[in-house]
Amino acid sequence: MQALTVLCLSAFIALSLSQGDGKLPFLKNGGKHWALIVAGSNGYYNYRHQADVCHAFHVLKDHGIPEENIIVMMYDDIANNEENPDKGVLINRPKGENVYEGVKIDYKGKHVTPEVFLAALKGEKQKVHGKGTGRVIESGPDDHIFVNFVDHGAPGLVAFPDSELHARTFIKALKSMHENKQYSQMVIYVEACESGSMFKGLLPDNINIYATTAANGKESSYATYYDEHLKTFLGDLYSVKWMENSDVANLNKESLISQFEVVKKETNKSHVQEFGDMSMGKEPVGDFQGNHQSDRNIYYEHIDAVSVPTHDTQLYILHDQIAKAKSEQEKGNLTVQLLQEFKDRDTITTEMKHIVAFALNHDHIMVGAALATRTEQINFDCYEPSVMHYTANCRKFSQDPFAMRVLYALQNVCNTEDMTAETVISAIDKVC
Repeated sequence: MQALTVLCLSAFIALSLSQGDGKLPFLKNGGKHWALIVAGSNGYYNYRHQADVCHAFHVLKDHGIPEENIIVMMYDDIANNEENPDKGVLINRPKGENVYEGVKIDYKGKHVTPEVFLAALKGEKQKVHGKGTGRVIESGPDDHIFVNFVDHGAPGLVAFPDSELHARTFIKALKSMHENKQYSQMVIYVEACESGSMFKGLLPDNINIYATTAANGKESSYATYYDEHLKTFLGDLYSVKWMENSDVANLNKESLISQFEVVKKETNKSHVQEFGDMSMGKEPVGDFQGNHQSDRNIYYEHIDAVSVPTHDTQLYILHDQIAKAKSEQEKGNLTVQLLQEFKDRDTITTEMKHIVAFALNHDHIMVGAALATRTEQINFDCYEPSVMHYTANCRKFSQDPFAMRVLYALQNVCNTEDMTAETVISAIDKVC
């Protein structure tokens, strides 16, 4: 009996040490926590996306999910960017802590792609061989998975630095994981413009996945916490609201639906949405973000912060810098940048108007309607190949992020009766 006791104690100690800090990530059913957190952008003006993801890493780690079960994807070009006056530092709120410190990044730079994201999510090690750390989610039928994606978006897609992930491709991957019993339950939080379009009418309610998004399928998400010293926005409204809630709440007592209601109320610029298996709303947040109380004692004072539509962040930043310019030369240089931004937007808008006109045979009424309204309806069979052709031949979103804001026009054209992808692609070829 004594030998058995010693053996059991030794096994327990070994298990505790293997999980780090004695924090066991196991769920009530014996399953494990897994997490995949992604910032899908680059460039200093997108500072907030990587700050969001670094903060998310600490939320999960502080609540007991071991680092080896958290996979991080981010370009990693912000903390030491030449435009960042505080090298090696990212903050997610004014006067906040350095959330960059201690973050283990698995996939950086050119490896931040939809293909790597899906491979990491689905546990396909062979597809990430030689890329980053090569780590993937190695989950089983008893495990819980938390996915947090932060970036730009458009109807039916979210962006990566050099390409896009389309909604149907993402949903297909999720269905495959369910069929292969790769998880017990999964929760997905998406911060992006039109992010509701990634799930609406697509995510089944019977595959044990619950998703929330920063916006519905036809509106922008919002950046917040502008910092005059850093000359950029520090966070995204939906993202900072769920993380600041998770930092201070008892995640074993707070349910997913409770957190959703808090975030929905405080994200007061866009319409936060929920999709999938609504019965999962009663589950504790801790079952997905870590079921240990954080060791950090955090109190967040209320901040009256400006929140700006994601696509207008660059305009806001330039306007602010112009207003605070210390010399006429600096003011003039910034004004040139601002005027160029407006010129680029006008070029993109005009280009899309011509595409719509060709696709609709210059029917002025139909063209006007296509350019005037936004909808959540998407004819994916037409829209998806049309967008792919547009990005390949006209505008790469990484180079012209505003181009994502005019995709609603292609969406409307594809919703026209009897419209085909071939017709839209032909119109794109005439313009680009």
